[in-house]
Amino acid sequence: PSGSLYVGELDPTVTEAMLFEVFNMIGPVASIRVCRDAITRRSLGYAYVNFHSSDDAERAIDSLNYSLIKGRPCRIMWSQRDPALRKTGNGNIFIKNLDPQIDNKALHDTFSAFGNILSCKIALDESGQSKGYGFVHYETEEAAEMAIQKVNGMLLNDRKVFVGHHVSRKERQAKFDELKANFTNVYVKNIDGLVTDEELGTHFRKFGPVTSVAIAKDDQGLSRGFGFVNFENHEDARKAVEALNDTDFNGRTLYVSRAQKKNEREQELRRQYEQARMEKLSKYQGVNLYVKNLDDDIDDERLRQEFAVYGVITSAKVMRDDTTGVSRGFGFVCFSEADEATRAITEANGRMLGSKPIYVALAQRKDVRRQQLEAQMAHRSNMRMGGPPGGVPPPAGYMQPGMFYPPGPGGFVPGPGQRPPMFPQGGMMPPRPRWQQGQPPMPHPGQGGGRPQRPPRQPRKNNAPAPAPEQQQPQSQQPEGLTAEALAAVPSEQQKQLLGERLYPLIHQEQPEYAGKITGMLLEMDNNELLRLLGNKEALDGKINEAMEVLKQ
Repeated sequence: PSGSLYVGELDPTVTEAMLFEVFNMIGPVASIRVCRDAITRRSLGYAYVNFHSSDDAERAIDSLNYSLIKGRPCRIMWSQRDPALRKTGNGNIFIKNLDPQIDNKALHDTFSAFGNILSCKIALDESGQSKGYGFVHYETEEAAEMAIQKVNGMLLNDRKVFVGHHVSRKERQAKFDELKANFTNVYVKNIDGLVTDEELGTHFRKFGPVTSVAIAKDDQGLSRGFGFVNFENHEDARKAVEALNDTDFNGRTLYVSRAQKKNEREQELRRQYEQARMEKLSKYQGVNLYVKNLDDDIDDERLRQEFAVYGVITSAKVMRDDTTGVSRGFGFVCFSEADEATRAITEANGRMLGSKPIYVALAQRKDVRRQQLEAQMAHRSNMRMGGPPGGVPPPAGYMQPGMFYPPGPGGFVPGPGQRPPMFPQGGMMPPRPRWQQGQPPMPHPGQGGGRPQRPPRQPRKNNAPAPAPEQQQPQSQQPEGLTAEALAAVPSEQQKQLLGERLYPLIHQEQPEYAGKITGMLLEMDNNELLRLLGNKEALDGKINEAMEVLKQ
């Protein structure tokens, strides 16, 4: 017999090592695998634990099912790898109108009296609260029938519950489509407040026999302006909808349609909203530009004027703080044609506007930008996984992909077979400005001059304090001498390292623990954008925050 278990309802941060500690107490574990998303590598919330012995697996179900792992009760069941057995639905029952306090364990304890349970689950919403219904899958059809007979219509926690056979989504949809095509119940809206049930019924009976009429009333018994008319025959109901919709009745224009359940209306509204959103996105695809690094005094009109030279603008807006009305430093410009937007990106990106160089690019939704960062993280994760084979510790000189290794004292950059300098605690040695090491700043390409000579060491008197630097240069937001021209003069393979040396200390001030990872992430950006970040602390802080969000997730 198989010793393979399915473990569900896991916290996303649970790892194989954590599960090993829990399950190895029961008996020898052969293997554990937490299932993860193929792209983002996030945990999917479930895992498989394989024991050498099926007896140990059975003991794990008995003793660990619904026990807490990182604050969440886990759900353990036998792993069923044959999808045909899962999809038949034999022995699977559905329970609804459950009290929100009933959890997986309470449901299991209630229904285990009727037979051996393969799985048991309460449906939860996004916040982890019960949706009021759940499922129990028995080993045999006889146990499921017994549970339906004994519990259906009974009170659980003072609530009358419904228990029946589970109907697959496909079957439910087929039944719903049939009811939808043969409806008899009609919804009527915008009814005059003085119209009675009898008057409304008389108005609709001209199309066929009516079984019931009900106008919705409030607590005071006054009409809420809508109601329902149910016909005996579908054809009569269809004729009434076609004939009476958008017609006058007692001075009001009626809205008449097929009656819908609440969840169907909500799905329809969501579908309409999503469709409208996608249409809006496609309308502005390739023509809407994102402009940032704006001076505080630039308003909508100034932004429009600056970009009008590139084409016909349909809208221009500077985003402002809702409370103070102060500019947030970015905005949007929408053109009528895609080629006009392309020209604006090509010619305006990096151009000085006021006192700052502006950044211009195609506008992206926040979720798209986040997906791109997550994809970058996943790519680096895959590279790491494919790096050192078989989980062997990395050899000397192995540099983790996606990680920036800053130079140590004297500008050390790890080469083949070398490792970067480390603190005793294992942290990365951050770079220090050379003037703090008794050495003037090294000129960059394009400035002229050769390598500066170290000043001759001055003899120190006994017990005399070390001389202070001649001048403590204040840290500047703009890196001294590092311009686009100077960067271009450096070989392409060294440009990223040069930018990384400048970015790392700035990031280290904000996030010392993750400075190497964040620098590695940012170095995937365009060099011109990185130069702009070096001169704009606010923009750099924004990118650091975006990167931290991805790392936290």
